Amino acid sequence: MPTPSREIHLVKRPEGAPVLADFAMVETEVADPKDGEVLVRNLYMSVDPAMRPRMSIGQELNEAMGGGALGRVEKSRNPAFKDGDLVTNRFGFREAFLSEGRGLQVLTPEPGLPLTVHMGPLGGTGFTAYGGLLHIGQLKDGEQVFVSTAAGAVGSIAAQIAKLHDCYVVGSTGSDEKVKWLLEEAGLDAAINYKAEPIRPALGKVTPNGVDVYFDNVGGEHLDAALARMNQLGRVAVCGMISGYNSAGSRAPVNNLANIIYGRINLRGFVATDFMHLYDQFKSDMAGWLKDGRIKYQETILDGIANAPAAMVGLMQGQNSGKMLVKLAD
Repeated sequence: MPTPSREIHLVKRPEGAPVLADFAMVETEVADPKDGEVLVRNLYMSVDPAMRPRMSIGQELNEAMGGGALGRVEKSRNPAFKDGDLVTNRFGFREAFLSEGRGLQVLTPEPGLPLTVHMGPLGGTGFTAYGGLLHIGQLKDGEQVFVSTAAGAVGSIAAQIAKLHDCYVVGSTGSDEKVKWLLEEAGLDAAINYKAEPIRPALGKVTPNGVDVYFDNVGGEHLDAALARMNQLGRVAVCGMISGYNSAGSRAPVNNLANIIYGRINLRGFVATDFMHLYDQFKSDMAGWLKDGRIKYQETILDGIANAPAAMVGLMQGQNSGKMLVKLAD
């Protein structure tokens, strides 16, 4: 018998920030698996800033959106998977789907930790922070570090990894509540509410010894401010540019690019596949840090596929604390 499912389609290209009317929920049916196929029911799906650029170009209209998800195999006719297997996949924004196995990876839950950590600090989010800071940023113990969107899913992990390396760490975020969390829970040395004071003078006040590594999730004015504070031979690991994701044309100007020359600064963009050789070490390190309470994390979890558009809209408005997830099934 076919399996009822619901999925979220992008029905209109966002003009600026996405709104609920850009999405539609569609009811569908998923056929029983044929030989070589598996039927997967998603349990959790991830909502990430990197999804926003694809809404302007790349994501097809009137089709189920893609995104990271964690699901359970309900019916398998593929010898590589058995009923009940947990699998990570890129078929988010839908409750159930068929697969021949490509893009599915069996997940063994980490004992003693909630399942959702595999979507956040122990998943691609944490790995991005880990490799971006240590491999791309070439972090050294005791350095001066600045992380933008430091209360977000990636930024919060990057900032805390820097603290584990005895660094002086400054983070920027968008509310006083998030500033409090960064200082009291994540243990940062200083935190800036960039919505309450201009980022450039604020960063200058809290980085008396400059910045050796900037983990950039924002671009625009944040990148401009960081370049003005970079020490010689500093490194900028460019993970994202959320400040420009909702803009089809103009971007916030960056005026301090000449500092790259005279400061001999290394500015490099990256994606997580750039450092897959670190994955096993990351899993070991992060699992230990989480179990020891040395890495703290936050989750914002909305319930039900119908709330997936609201999760995307809320994410781009900064309404989340930490990782934004949607729970699709028990």
